[in-house]
Amino acid sequence: MKAFEANFDGLVGPTHNYGGLSFGNVASQNNTGDVSNPREAALQGLAKMKALADRGFRQGVLPPHERPDLATLRRLGFGGSDAEVLQAVARTAPALLPQVSSASCMWTANAATVSPSADTADRRTHFTPANLNNKFHRAIEHPTTGRVLRAVFADERHFAHHPALPDCAQFGDEGAANHTRLCGEYGEPGVELFIYGRAAFGNEPAPTRYPARQTREACEAIARMHGLDTGRTVIALQNPHVIDAGVFHNDVIAVGNRNVLFFHERAFHDKPRLLADVQHGLGDVPLQAVEVPDAAVSVADAVSTYLFNSQLLSRADGRMLLVVPDECQRNERVWAYLQGLLESGGPLAEVAVFDLKQSMKNGGGPACLRLRVVLNEAELAAVTPGVWINDGLYARLTDWVTRHYRDRLAVADLADPQLLNECRTALDELTRLLGIGPVYPFQLV
Repeated sequence: MKAFEANFDGLVGPTHNYGGLSFGNVASQNNTGDVSNPREAALQGLAKMKALADRGFRQGVLPPHERPDLATLRRLGFGGSDAEVLQAVARTAPALLPQVSSASCMWTANAATVSPSADTADRRTHFTPANLNNKFHRAIEHPTTGRVLRAVFADERHFAHHPALPDCAQFGDEGAANHTRLCGEYGEPGVELFIYGRAAFGNEPAPTRYPARQTREACEAIARMHGLDTGRTVIALQNPHVIDAGVFHNDVIAVGNRNVLFFHERAFHDKPRLLADVQHGLGDVPLQAVEVPDAAVSVADAVSTYLFNSQLLSRADGRMLLVVPDECQRNERVWAYLQGLLESGGPLAEVAVFDLKQSMKNGGGPACLRLRVVLNEAELAAVTPGVWINDGLYARLTDWVTRHYRDRLAVADLADPQLLNECRTALDELTRLLGIGPVYPFQLV
């Protein structure tokens, strides 16, 4: 049965703000306190989705979460009406407001790890939401993420859903941002490549400036839960020096698609072994390793432009399209490298540039915004149909964003009870628009 790769992008939420919450994410820290434009952010993301759908790529959308997260604030001891809770937080613990109001769930590369049915023992597609326990503002996401994924991929004949891993440092899991699948055809068994930054036990090299968020133990647990073939599972260590340079996830320094792995020469701790293990798992399918030399593109350039946080997509003719943010075009060294790559006759045939400034300023590019899900024809038909981007849904979502989103949001605005009401009104309408049913705490009471 023929299979396809679908991308499910996270729709930027109404509380998109620059709270500077992500230590180790250079862009997030550098733009702390800036005034954001949630409406522009959401429309930029939708424009990318629509452009790719127009080119024939299968493109879905995942909804934002309810923010501010009043349920979390109540768990932390705040009481009274919703307005009283927000007022008390603003008065006594203002640092909590940006954390419970973050729109970071838009980066659905962190939503979950997904293993397609061709790779799993029970021949179902498996989902494990990421616990994201390295950052409080992200650790509160996985309950809603799990409900959303179950609503979109609801048919138990085709889809298996796991709970997030235990919420502790030993099992720190950042989802698909540290996971890549390599294969021949999408519907054939592939190699699932997990990249981690630290192990809870052992004496492997570790970063010293910024935290390593993904653990080896988390990768191993997900591989077990998903029933992966050990001969086709590769678990490898990220270069700790690039983590200290701001590469907080592997998808900031490498991206793969089909049998192509596009990566910076400093991405991995033991590059020869990783490449050999991947080729062994691929068998007769030749791995095409596109290694970017540090002399051509430095790690600093890779981090500032998000060259590797790009989408590598297979066109109908078998060659590949690289979707990059326009920061790549504005960097002379990166753009010159990409032009040379296009002229080399390799697997890359085209580069598409998108304006994603609102997301980029918070440290997330094209690849951060999407969760990749390989689906065969039967599984594709089992996905909740209202989430697929087409002309009609794009028009409805654009109208929805325009009506419900503010075009200016400062961190101080997060204490406004009206913002919470605006968010809930918008999300209640959105669940009906997408046909996914109730997924938010305020809908479940």
